[in-house]
Amino acid sequence: MHRWVNEGEKKERRLIADSSRAFLQTARETPDYSLFDLVHGYVYGRWPYLYISIGVGEHPLVRVLGPLFRLYRRLFRRHPQHSNARGFADGYHGKVVPLDEARRLVTINEAVTVPDLEQVIPYARARSIILRNPDHIVALQCPCRAARAAPCRPLDVCLIVGEPFASFVAEHQPRRSRRITSEEAVAILQAEHERGHVHHAFFKDAMLQRFYAICNCCSCCCGAMQAQRNGTPMLASSGYVSRVDEDACIACGDCVELCPFEALTLGEYAAVVDEDLCMGCGVCATHCVQEALTLVREPAKGPPLRVESLLA
Repeated sequence: MHRWVNEGEKKERRLIADSSRAFLQTARETPDYSLFDLVHGYVYGRWPYLYISIGVGEHPLVRVLGPLFRLYRRLFRRHPQHSNARGFADGYHGKVVPLDEARRLVTINEAVTVPDLEQVIPYARARSIILRNPDHIVALQCPCRAARAAPCRPLDVCLIVGEPFASFVAEHQPRRSRRITSEEAVAILQAEHERGHVHHAFFKDAMLQRFYAICNCCSCCCGAMQAQRNGTPMLASSGYVSRVDEDACIACGDCVELCPFEALTLGEYAAVVDEDLCMGCGVCATHCVQEALTLVREPAKGPPLRVESLLA
């Protein structure tokens, strides 16, 4: 009998990956996490390239599934007269974080449990930061870039942070992911920032209703930025806006070309910021050789995601 049990346990381990078992166990401990969320989360994490390529409209299946997605969006789109209604973006969204804060998110050396960041993450669902083993980081080939015919490179710029997510991705995507150190993660963030790309801390309801990744996004490939431009508010401002020092600005136009959110235009004598469009990513400020642009706090944009404040 004892031998039969052992053989059965070995067979179960072969059928269910260790990382899947850990994800399932964490799901059981997560309040209000439904069976639908569990299946959704498993599919999303197990087959992210299929999932995202359909989501960004690049997969042949879009022709079949498109009408169903449009029906879903009509049924669940947030309506201004129904503040309790939940839109698609409530369950899958990103918080823009400047480079310094992105660095802090990948260099945390202690567990973090902040279960409800309603003010910082202004969505109905998926607004917690619960980091177990935050030094467990996996660099994943970006599913958004991989879905495009001519993607921006490099591809391995999505940073999966903490458990059970890092091990789940590493085990199920061994050819498209690699485990990295915090120092390597910082180097990826720095290199992507120099390319003019935006750091987003991503939250998803199906991913245990919390933060799970930092994506380094280019406006041409990123599905979330594409959705934002098309009217689905998937991205929350960093809490900052860019301001122009008109005396220092030489109206070169470099920042206008760099801005991922098209929030800058060129006036007669200086760059002009549209604060409604500005998400406070800081790309323009750090690339301005004249130092004519700076990030400043804008309370109307909501509080920033400051790791040190959360830990305090």
